[in-house]
Amino acid sequence: MSERVVILGAGFGGLELATVLSEKLGEEAGVTLLEAGESFVFGYSKLDVLFGRREPHEVRVPYAGFAKPGVRLLRESVTTIDPEALRVTTDRAVHEADVLVIALGADYDLDATPGVAEAGEFYSVAGAERMRDVLPTFTRGHAVVGVCGAPFKCPPAPSEAALLLHDYLSDRGVRDACQISVVLPFGTPVPPSPDTSEALLAAFAACGIEFVGSSPVAAVDVEQGTVSLADGRELPYDLFLGVPRHRAPRVVLESPLAEGGYVPVDSRTLGTRFPNVYAVGDVATLGVPKAGVFSERAARVVADAIVARRLGGEPPEPFDGRGSCFVEFGSGRVGRVDVDFLSGPKPVGTLAGPSPELAAEKVDFGASRRARWFGC
Repeated sequence: MSERVVILGAGFGGLELATVLSEKLGEEAGVTLLEAGESFVFGYSKLDVLFGRREPHEVRVPYAGFAKPGVRLLRESVTTIDPEALRVTTDRAVHEADVLVIALGADYDLDATPGVAEAGEFYSVAGAERMRDVLPTFTRGHAVVGVCGAPFKCPPAPSEAALLLHDYLSDRGVRDACQISVVLPFGTPVPPSPDTSEALLAAFAACGIEFVGSSPVAAVDVEQGTVSLADGRELPYDLFLGVPRHRAPRVVLESPLAEGGYVPVDSRTLGTRFPNVYAVGDVATLGVPKAGVFSERAARVVADAIVARRLGGEPPEPFDGRGSCFVEFGSGRVGRVDVDFLSGPKPVGTLAGPSPELAAEKVDFGASRRARWFGC
């Protein structure tokens, strides 16, 4: 009987892991992929929905279209994880594993920051859709794009939202009556890449966007129309576009896997302290951003380890912490930041662009993953 590989979560990491195992092991892959949701969504799609560039149904890719030899994707919600017994219980069944991979991502903790749920967030598709319908009513006043804590997914996204909001308000002819501020917990927009931070700060200056750094949003008072920062500063607002605090899914926090809010792993192998249990993507504490490209790269390392274990051969190259993220600068221009987080004493990042050509490269990035995983 083939070895049983159980993967929890069908995001970037889970989909890529299952796909590589299917490619290399075929019908003998023995993979069970557990996912509670109905569809996959690229993280950057939230901005498409927020600014009306695409409808919510257009950014969702149904899991019904995922079919790979040796892989069965089951629509089940995980209720308990026993990493010592390599056993997972869902709302429908109990799954025993020989290799268990946690790829459940990070959830939004709206209750962690008072007022954010009422004021509005744009990081979920539902939240972006809600705020899309609010944007046309905003014709004057102060818009605040605010991050409630780190780490958070897609680190450039708040800066992108501010620049795209500038374009949106300019197109409507109301930009001169509006002020835009972006609040980040970091001293610069993208700390690992000074080039990217400098380019974003220059774009902010050109667009009249205020950068408010070094402190997250601590609370939003909807009645008073104020945003309070953790360092005591306070900003008035008329439109709030929030990035909620993140946390590991509750089922992970309630398991023996979690330490310090997420799942610690060996940065080279993605292995946890439990034998034959791995964690990839946003759920893991790894020293890289919570972004799909790093989840995908980590998944390949785990897949190669499973294949080597199954077929014999040399262990895989370690996870290198390298990845590229696209950054929208507005006016149809996209940059790409290439970052190396683990090979040196500190992260190093460089910026390509921004340019219209890189906007096309970003489209190709999404289309290639969609074709690879879903054949469409």
